[in-house]
Amino acid sequence: MTPPPYLLHHLLEQAAASGAERIAVVDGDRQATYADLLAAARRCARLCRGHGLAHGDRVAIFLPKSLEECWAIFGIAMAGGVFVPVNALLKPAQVRHIVADCGARIVLTRSDQVAALAEACAGLDDIRIIAVDALVDDGGVAAALPSAGIGEDLAAILYTSGSTGRPKGVMLSHRNLLAGTRIVRTYLGITEDERILSVLPFSFDYGLNQLLTAVEQRARIVLLTFQFGADIVKAIVEHGITGLAGVPTIWAILTRATPMLAKTPLPTLRYITNSGGAVPSETVARLREKLPGTRIFLMYGLTEAFRSTFLPPEEVERRPTSIGKAIPECEMLVVTADGRRAAPGEPGILVHRGPTVSLGYWNRPDATAEVLRPHPFRPAVEGGETVCWSGDLVTEDAEGFLYFVARNDAMIKSSGHRISPTEVEECLMAMGHFQQVAVIGLPDPFAGQKVHAVAVALGPVDGASVLQAAAAELPPYMVPRELELVERLPVTPNGKVDYVGLVRERSHGA
Repeated sequence: MTPPPYLLHHLLEQAAASGAERIAVVDGDRQATYADLLAAARRCARLCRGHGLAHGDRVAIFLPKSLEECWAIFGIAMAGGVFVPVNALLKPAQVRHIVADCGARIVLTRSDQVAALAEACAGLDDIRIIAVDALVDDGGVAAALPSAGIGEDLAAILYTSGSTGRPKGVMLSHRNLLAGTRIVRTYLGITEDERILSVLPFSFDYGLNQLLTAVEQRARIVLLTFQFGADIVKAIVEHGITGLAGVPTIWAILTRATPMLAKTPLPTLRYITNSGGAVPSETVARLREKLPGTRIFLMYGLTEAFRSTFLPPEEVERRPTSIGKAIPECEMLVVTADGRRAAPGEPGILVHRGPTVSLGYWNRPDATAEVLRPHPFRPAVEGGETVCWSGDLVTEDAEGFLYFVARNDAMIKSSGHRISPTEVEECLMAMGHFQQVAVIGLPDPFAGQKVHAVAVALGPVDGASVLQAAAAELPPYMVPRELELVERLPVTPNGKVDYVGLVRERSHGA
């Protein structure tokens, strides 16, 4: 009897053992069977070991969504390393921050990115930048490396922005990732017959989970980098897609800017899932109208604990604004500011308990201690454990369904991306045109929130030029949609910028 997987790459080894010739990944006009994917991952593992990778060393992956990124994730795990997927939209300075922060020994990338990465990482010690598309497939069968480590070992670091400062690396163990895979597969009912369309980056835990659930079930994952909603519709038809995960922006594009959706029957699309922000009720209604045969799963989660809740499809019409109940194997607690369990309808912080709670932030013990804390109601002597304080205010109704109220910090969540206002403010202030800058998130029907900058200028300034310059320093999703010039920023009684007031004054009619 095959033992249950306890390290990430066991998923791929078991899939290849029982379904070697099944198609695993489709990447444009390329595809790989599970046997192909396993062989490539093993070659990657030997490559990393050959460059001196030791157990627990970090390997950054700076690749577009591709077949290479898929086998790199498993190959690094096989080599005993920790994979750090880097969003391909990030600019050189942001990539350097991640590579330096995690102490990566190796960066895997494409040939056309090597020179730029070498320049961005200049001065960082002992880093090897390797172009994976230049590697030659010898056609041989790569032998397995002996497995090392246990499930509690660090497997991945995913970088995510908080409300202040640069992105922090969330540490995920093998067991964290395997638990998330098992749990999501269970409530979505994923089987080997699934054909999953992957449009989200693997640097996003939600996108990564699609790859892992597909491999666990020997299903097929189809990679897509899209420009228009019609690209998604065409891919669903062409590949007989059964499952699609997205963020609010994707659903807004499909329902409001993709006429092809209404004209194209999609009988194979069994389910869609949403995370990365709330979907407006109007958009949910449009999805139900345009996809009458498709089940809609609305979900809530945070990288620090992966996935927390989901709303079953049969509840969507009755409770369109709910984020649902706890995912299997997990418990959600709503805790008031004074430490009580909140009464029905009373706002409180959502606290996540279960096997998907992360190991904390890489090399940031103070930040970790703010999020990962002892169980609020069970002392250690009674079996208490570390739980995740989400920082999000929610309410719970009498039937146990949860409703999002507000973020408890200033973080902006736009199109599934978590954006640090401070990082955008630093970029704008560095241009030398402003006395003060405040970056806020305003309601947006497509993105959930849009990035908006309010600034006090030192003199005449061309807002369009400033935003154009910002686009050269920041990824597209972090560039403010608008730069608003004001004579002064409002402040609170203690002299701090009144961010809440800025948002309130500008949200009406936004």
